[in-house]
Amino acid sequence: MNIVVRGTNWVGDAVMTIPALRELRRIFPDSKITLHTRSWANGIFQDADFIDEILTFEREKSAFKTVLAQAKIWRENGFDLAVLFPNSFESALLAKLGKVPVRFGYAKDGRSVFLTDAVKIPDWKNEKHEIFYYLNLVAEIEKKYFGTAMVLENEPRFELKVSAERKAKARKMLAENDVDLSKKIVAFVAGSTNSRAKRWLAESYAALNDKIQTELNINVILIGAKDELDVSLEVFEKSQIKPIILTGKTNLEEATAILSICDLLVSNDTGPAHIAAALETKTLVIFGPTNPQTTRPLNAGIISQDVECSPCMLRDCPIDHRCMTRISAQEVFAKAKEELSTDKHR
Repeated sequence: MNIVVRGTNWVGDAVMTIPALRELRRIFPDSKITLHTRSWANGIFQDADFIDEILTFEREKSAFKTVLAQAKIWRENGFDLAVLFPNSFESALLAKLGKVPVRFGYAKDGRSVFLTDAVKIPDWKNEKHEIFYYLNLVAEIEKKYFGTAMVLENEPRFELKVSAERKAKARKMLAENDVDLSKKIVAFVAGSTNSRAKRWLAESYAALNDKIQTELNINVILIGAKDELDVSLEVFEKSQIKPIILTGKTNLEEATAILSICDLLVSNDTGPAHIAAALETKTLVIFGPTNPQTTRPLNAGIISQDVECSPCMLRDCPIDHRCMTRISAQEVFAKAKEELSTDKHR
């Protein structure tokens, strides 16, 4: 069977589909599985052992033109089954125009007419972790083809691998940016591309940096996208002992490889936190306005304060940002020190 999976549009969501992709591989061990996704996702999935091919695309100015262009590629590939992780109308239309005979996706946004198998949104959607939402879709596929639903009984596996060659390139890049590879490395993601409310204070990151460098004699690097550089520069300016800024200097492929050789990531609720946790790099995530119950990186440590207005899911705090201001650098440092006390092989 020739299977195409339409991937998600955000980094964190992409990582949360890994257990579902692994289960799809389990139930179709001999099928060809193609992940159709935005080009940035190649940096996450290029060493994945649960897919056979990555088919990437970029959006054109017109969403309809994008669909038409990609549908032509789908028809040329002759896919037998389409698995649509996004809830968008666009992805369902793509599968229909791509002439995929079996099309699985959730019944949402008026797109059921384009699906052969429109799956009902589960009642627990906003109560269980998001990985189960994607796993549930694959469970429905297993039921259709094999009459079983082992997908929901198996322990979710979401680990990612990075090749030795990519790790070597990451070490070289760190060395070229004056990172002392004889010491442990802690990475910070101080920004967030789609929500200012998710950001722990720059002065708090700066204070944490100073404590880590002074008391533990460990490298601190700042990573993130180009549009997060202003936050990294603010952390840099407020730090007494300067961290090394790699923000905006790496693509996602390079950032993923760097995270794979770090000893700890301290991050806001962002995509890199999901990547690091999947790479089995120790990860601490600072949560404020978002809900760790449904979207936390699995296997990561969660740091949050119990405030009456959280999770609000707002992108900008309308009051005093108490969910973040009440988290101290000392609290995060204590947890970071605990995580770093156990050696991680690099």
